[in-house]
Amino acid sequence: MRKTTAIFTGLIVAFAFSANAAPLDVAGLWLTQSGTGHVKIADCGDGTPCGKLVWIEGPDAAAQRDNNNPDTTLRDQPIVGLQLLWGFKERSSNWAKGKIYSPEKGKTYRSTIKLMDENTLQVKGCVGPFCQAQTWTRVEPMTAVGGQP
Repeated sequence: MRKTTAIFTGLIVAFAFSANAAPLDVAGLWLTQSGTGHVKIADCGDGTPCGKLVWIEGPDAAAQRDNNNPDTTLRDQPIVGLQLLWGFKERSSNWAKGKIYSPEKGKTYRSTIKLMDENTLQVKGCVGPFCQAQTWTRVEPMTAVGGQP
């Protein structure tokens, strides 16, 4: 009986640790669905994920600015380095009730992110009941060459 109890307790502890570790799996470098940007997802400092745009395709990437931002005082900030994902709440299998900013449209949307497998992230942006999903692919961090992470 003690052996069964010990095994059962061990399984519960292992499950608890694996359940808490899963949300951290979204951390890493992700290639956007369009293939033109890399978003680095890391801890915001409060245990929730934040995502920054760290690379965009093109020779003038460093010169691109957040021209469509509704706040005119922010339109001169570089697009590379912008925080695109923030404010998520942990759910059992995903991160929900967060925000995603689209520099192309200058709009912020309600967002959910979910790890589909080790190298695939589903990112949803929603307006009201309507959502659009993208699939991002994990990439290995590179040595900085020509502005790439």
